[in-house]
Amino acid sequence: MEEKQYIGQSQEIKSIIKNLTLTQSLYISSILIGEPHTGKKELIRSIFPKAVYINASNHKELERALDSYNEVVIYNFEAINNINQLNFENKRIIAIANSVQNSALIEEKFAFIYHMPPLRERMDDVPLLIRHFTEEISKLLMISPKKTIDQDKINLSENIKSLKASIYKQLITSTLNAKEIEQILFDYLYEQIDGNNAYREHIGLYERPLIQAGLAKFKSQLKLSSVLGLNRNTLRKKIHEHNLD
Repeated sequence: MEEKQYIGQSQEIKSIIKNLTLTQSLYISSILIGEPHTGKKELIRSIFPKAVYINASNHKELERALDSYNEVVIYNFEAINNINQLNFENKRIIAIANSVQNSALIEEKFAFIYHMPPLRERMDDVPLLIRHFTEEISKLLMISPKKTIDQDKINLSENIKSLKASIYKQLITSTLNAKEIEQILFDYLYEQIDGNNAYREHIGLYERPLIQAGLAKFKSQLKLSSVLGLNRNTLRKKIHEHNLD
């Protein structure tokens, strides 16, 4: 398998890569722990591309791998209940875990323990990842982005998973024309419209983003009232109604 360079320039990532690289020729056990979707598996694969990769949930396959190979990467390591029964002697074992329950047992079993910080603590890596996934997703969707990704609107709550979802949304919405936006609203309203006051309930779908965008663009209620053709008092009332003040 072709070795790929891991995308990351934060000091935390550089330190993990440096230390793991030093163990490439040693028969020792290491474990990388961090939140889901932080890129742990991709980082390990960039350093140990020829290792056998085993899902810890498959206990029989894991046992066969430990008997047959001397370099094994075990991911989803938190699924293992019988850590003490695993034989790591004379093997290069790299474990990947989202969390650990018994820290003392982990310290006893592994020579090196690394902690992968979440993306919100590695902000130096975020622009690199945004650039990488923007190119990847643009090719997949066969689109040419009309504007750059707004990093302030990137959701990092689920690390790379939510980052990619944010990029998908921004790229797709940036290519929509008025007819396509109308169709989206039609499909949504077709399912939602009901009752005796539907007009007032749903008019905010149009008014709120219109006023919000205008305030962001013109930075002036006076200017926006002129652009929208609304009385200033009417505009102020609508700003209050939509909680935009």
